[in-house]
Amino acid sequence: MTKRQYHLVELFYIITGSFLTAVGIALFTAPAKIAGGGVSGMAILFYHTLGFDIGLTILVLSVPLFVLGVAIFGKEYGIRSLAGTIFLSLFTFLLNRFFGYEGLLSYDHELSVLLSAIFGGVMMGIGVGLVMRSGANTGGTDILAQIVARFTPLSLGSALFFVDALVIGASGFIFSLEQALYATITIYIIATVVDRVVLSGGTRSAKTVYIISEKLETIQKEILEQLGHGGTILSGIGMYTGLNRPVIMTVISNHKVAQLTNIVHETDKRAFMIVQEAYKVLGEGFSPIEEAAWAGQSDVTQSKPKKRH
Repeated sequence: MTKRQYHLVELFYIITGSFLTAVGIALFTAPAKIAGGGVSGMAILFYHTLGFDIGLTILVLSVPLFVLGVAIFGKEYGIRSLAGTIFLSLFTFLLNRFFGYEGLLSYDHELSVLLSAIFGGVMMGIGVGLVMRSGANTGGTDILAQIVARFTPLSLGSALFFVDALVIGASGFIFSLEQALYATITIYIIATVVDRVVLSGGTRSAKTVYIISEKLETIQKEILEQLGHGGTILSGIGMYTGLNRPVIMTVISNHKVAQLTNIVHETDKRAFMIVQEAYKVLGEGFSPIEEAAWAGQSDVTQSKPKKRH
């Protein structure tokens, strides 16, 4: 595959994914008053309280976050994020103009709200997953969560949960507790489907990646700057050549695998890359190792046999 073809595939993922995400928002979650976190959830709240157009609101709220993302993560990250944001906003705006703001279902029956939570979550999960496979994202609070995760002890998943929880909490206050619970269902479905789409069946929260390349220093720099991740340089010796071949080992979140693949591909097309499941990742940027240690002590205490009297 040529570089041009590779970028066309990336563009296809971004456009298709943004469209499917917009379908989930405009035709399912927004009409059902399901504010499932993120900028789209905030836009739904603004629409139902102030009457602001959802697509335009997504764009307006994403712009300052986009600028902040460019300042911290660089232009390449910004371009990908901007593309996802613009397409999502545009498709949401057009779908609302074509189908109206009432969606596809009649909300006289409560079952329609549940169906919107489920099918909206599936559509948005597939859409966001496709966008992330290109190494991009749909902007919004995804950028904010990545910034929080980079400069605080919180993992990306924890940062996303915190941001989404604020939006869902607001929806419970503005709409009802039931709507907040429906939004929680949608968020769970989105997260599950994204994980499946991004990694074509991956089930864990992170991956261990090994990279062998003649341009290791460049790849190492990009991992540090673009992904905000560290890693370890392992010593290796080529079996056929007998030459020293250093190997990068890094553990990254699922949604960053596509971006890392793009980095390696664009840097060295002859590179060798191994991606495998990381069953449990403890330490900085992931689950705190202290919690796991205490959990292990608790398990040992609970399983300790009782003394006989």
